[in-house]
Amino acid sequence: MATSVTATILFDGVCNLCNGFVQFIIRHDPQGRFRFAALQSETGQALLAAHGQPPTAAQLASPDSVILLEGGQLYSHSAAVLRIARRLGGPWRLAAVGGLLPQRWRDGLYRFVARHRYRWFGRQESCWLPTPELRARFL
Repeated sequence: MATSVTATILFDGVCNLCNGFVQFIIRHDPQGRFRFAALQSETGQALLAAHGQPPTAAQLASPDSVILLEGGQLYSHSAAVLRIARRLGGPWRLAAVGGLLPQRWRDGLYRFVARHRYRWFGRQESCWLPTPELRARFL
C-alpha cells in the first residue's frame, strides 16, 4: 500500500474534527504517504519525546494542534496543515495560498478553531479505531 511514507501526522484521537481531517487525508492520499498516530497514544507521545517535545499532562488532556513529523522536523498549527495540503497535491496544493498570510494570523485562526472544536464538532470517549484495511497506516 504505502510507497514512500515519509511523514507522520499526530492528531487528537478523541476530537471529531481531527478524526474527520485524518479520514479526509486518507481519502486523498491513495499512495499512503502519510502515517498517523493519536497524540494520546504511547506511540504519539514517544515520537514527540524523541523529537524533543515530550507532552505535558495538560497537552495530552486537550491537545491543541495537529502535528506533522516530516524529515525529522515537527510542524504544528497552520504550518502543519499547509504542509499536509501541499503533499496531498492536486487542488489541495492551492491551500498554500494561505501561507501568504502572516503566521501569527494563521495560527490565531487555527487556535480559535482548536479552542472551540469540541463544542462545535464534539468528541469521542475513546480514540477512533481504523478499519483492518487502514490499520497499517496507523502507528
